Amino acid sequence: MPTDNQGNSYQHTGSGTNSQGNHWCSRDFGSSAPNSNSYHYSNSNGSYYYSNPSGSTYHNNGQGGSTYTPSSGNSGKK
Repeated sequence: MPTDNQGNSYQHTGSGTNSQGNHWCSRDFGSSAPNSNSYHYSNSNGSYYYSNPSGSTYHNNGQGGSTYTPSSGNSGKK
């Protein structure tokens, strides 16, 4: 079974490209993570979005701005 960069095992559950040319990928981390289903989008405009197994999210707008929201719900802009 593959692992992420923190060593958490996951099962790849799907990937593809939608009609706007945006790539997506989904993973199932099972009961070992607060948010067992995580996914990411890589958009054709250079932006991307991650929903992480910890429950946090990260969005980069492709123009130098990004927003990280930790699993606790507190957000921070960079």
